[in-house]
Amino acid sequence: MTAVAVGEGTVDFRCQPQQSAYDPIGLVHGGLVCTLLDSVAGCAVHSTLPAGTGYTSLEIKVSWLCPVRHGGGELTATGRVTEPGRRAAFADGEVRDADGRLIATASSTCLLFPLGDG
Repeated sequence: MTAVAVGEGTVDFRCQPQQSAYDPIGLVHGGLVCTLLDSVAGCAVHSTLPAGTGYTSLEIKVSWLCPVRHGGGELTATGRVTEPGRRAAFADGEVRDADGRLIATASSTCLLFPLGDG
């Protein structure tokens, strides 16, 4: 996956699923879509944080709306912060296929913490 756009509280990634991400029936494994959603949600949160603040995913809820089929082309994912915070931040994400069809959505909560030595 590759970041293609970053703004305050928003990020866009693209991903071209490879054969290694296919399950035994030729669909892209849902774990790849979940990883893409977790990444865009977390990076959207990261784009709002001051220097010296880290984040990690506390939870993510993914809703798959349709499968990603073999040869379906590039996926585009967008993450947006819905509620920034001091201890936790909330973000939503969506993944669309090459035809613009909505594949999956997610809501995410990230824990925020100071970065430091040890």
